Amino acid sequence: MKAMKLEEFRKILTETGEYRSDPARLPERSGKSRWNTIRYCWDCGSVFPKVAVYEGCRILDTDKWAHFCFHSITGAERMGVPVHVDGWNVLKEVEGPVMFLSNHMSTVETVMLPALILTYKPFNVVVKESLTRLPFLKKAAAHMGLVPIGRKSPKQDLIDMMRISTERIVEQRNSFLIFPQGTRSKVFRRAKFSSIGAKIAERAGCPIVPIAVDTRIMPTREGKGWMDKTFNDFGTVDPAFDLKCSCGPIIPCGKAKDMHEATFDWIANKLEEWGCPTER
Repeated sequence: MKAMKLEEFRKILTETGEYRSDPARLPERSGKSRWNTIRYCWDCGSVFPKVAVYEGCRILDTDKWAHFCFHSITGAERMGVPVHVDGWNVLKEVEGPVMFLSNHMSTVETVMLPALILTYKPFNVVVKESLTRLPFLKKAAAHMGLVPIGRKSPKQDLIDMMRISTERIVEQRNSFLIFPQGTRSKVFRRAKFSSIGAKIAERAGCPIVPIAVDTRIMPTREGKGWMDKTFNDFGTVDPAFDLKCSCGPIIPCGKAKDMHEATFDWIANKLEEWGCPTER
């Protein structure tokens, strides 16, 4: 199978607002195996050392970042996993920055979404601070507009996130991506879906665009052993699950509470449509 190029993918996405893997191009779907786990974890995880190396060589830009992230899609297709992307034409309806809010199921969406969003808009994203510990990666994160947030002082982190994201949206006119659940979770729970994104959107005066992802293909590793703790971002890959990403309707700027509820409801409805567990 010849892997699709990002440029070809973007052409399809911008023309139609969606992308669905061509069955004729997909190999027979693979099963669970150590090799598939190693290979797909590399497709997703190698983004971080690659951007660090390119930053060290002073040749990193958002286009290269998008190309690295696109391997999360081509890597899935290489295992025979169909990729379904839809709803992205809504971004043609808004010219300025938006607040993207997505559910957080695994590491896959943190890698996959930049390839999609950068097709339309420059954006910044909140990431956990531990991802910036490789040499040059902290500098690369700053260069690409990533905002590292630790978890030692939740109150201060919240203050920093509100300040930085509002500044980026209002002053730099960059869109913003936040995962309001904070941590990855198999179940999409209302109680764990923070209103921080909606509050920032209200303060910055921008609309919200909800995103639903089904990335059960690579769940978070669970357990208490050293392997589980060290590599918890990269669980056993299960090619039985399709890779899905749907962009929701634009939620106009208004009261944070109303935007928050509308965002949660749309994402929950989409996940339930896909058979993913939710708690309302």
